[in-house]
Amino acid sequence: MTAAQLAAAPREEADQVFPLPPAPGAVSVVRRRVRAVLGGWNLPADAVEDVLLVVSELITNALVHALPPATLRLWRIPVDGRGGVRVEVTDRGPAAPPGPRKPAPDLDEHGRGLGIVAALSARCGVLAHPGATSRWAEVLTG
Repeated sequence: MTAAQLAAAPREEADQVFPLPPAPGAVSVVRRRVRAVLGGWNLPADAVEDVLLVVSELITNALVHALPPATLRLWRIPVDGRGGVRVEVTDRGPAAPPGPRKPAPDLDEHGRGLGIVAALSARCGVLAHPGATSRWAEVLTG
């Protein structure tokens, strides 16, 4: 989809918001809903998989490391003159770890999510708002 086609798309077709319940299984439930939305946007299969992985990593980051509630928002945007999807997860900011400080997690299993997001994104970053934090990524789709 070209930037002009994207600009002409109805806003409700191009903008989706998902509340993220702080519950086991939330990531897989939201991934299924996002997959359905992306399917309706007729994106290439490899782009869908990249967006889904970015969504999973940003959601997991918010659910594990931040205060609820969290919200996922995604919308189609032009990125560098090409089609893209912006993924943004907003939460209430970092959660203080409960109880005594735990040992550092095993880096073979944890700690690579934001690196994956950066690798799959044309651009990514963090926005600080009063009482909230948004992590975002823009993934090329065309």
